[in-house]
Amino acid sequence: MANDVGPVPGDHYFTAVPASPEKLRSVRLNLAGRDLELTTAGGVFSPDRLDAGTGVLLANAPAAPPGGQLLDLGCGWGPIALSLALQSPHATVWAVDVNERALDLVRRNAASIGVENVHAVLPDEVPGDIVFRTIRSNPPIRVGKHELHGLLERWIPRLDERSDAWLVVQRNLGSDSLQRWLAGTFEHGYSVHRAATGRGYRVLKVRRYGGSSA
Repeated sequence: MANDVGPVPGDHYFTAVPASPEKLRSVRLNLAGRDLELTTAGGVFSPDRLDAGTGVLLANAPAAPPGGQLLDLGCGWGPIALSLALQSPHATVWAVDVNERALDLVRRNAASIGVENVHAVLPDEVPGDIVFRTIRSNPPIRVGKHELHGLLERWIPRLDERSDAWLVVQRNLGSDSLQRWLAGTFEHGYSVHRAATGRGYRVLKVRRYGGSSA
């Protein structure tokens, strides 16, 4: 997984305000059937290309719901959020990250391709009463197990009933153990299974059912 974190010690893609040089650059890719040129920068996740895990997720997750509230958790410079916004122009897409440089890039990229339904915000800026028709995420595995589990325990319960979260995790970074943890943690009212594999990654699907149990 590409990760240009710059020359500043301790400066990671999950740093709130990266101290490394911005070093704007462009990437070309196809999202939702459109060939796009988007802006990335140093100090964010995978600044030089669409990383392999996100590519696997985009290729294997279903089309976004046509409306409602959609969440890209750990959005980086925005490929998942922008894909959701292009697929579902009548939906509201929340692009959430702790990295303020990444959020600025999402806003810049949304404006450049003409989508107006993306809100790029810090986690605490998402209104607490919103529930999501889908959650899509290439989660920040390298923050550590405790932080990752806390992140998922915060957001997965905000799935709407009969809605799904789609997560991509590299196999050698613990996708199978994460699947077991998800199944044990979200035991009542949810199902968890491996939906796809590719290029050394697993796509995990967490389904929330109506009512209190599956």
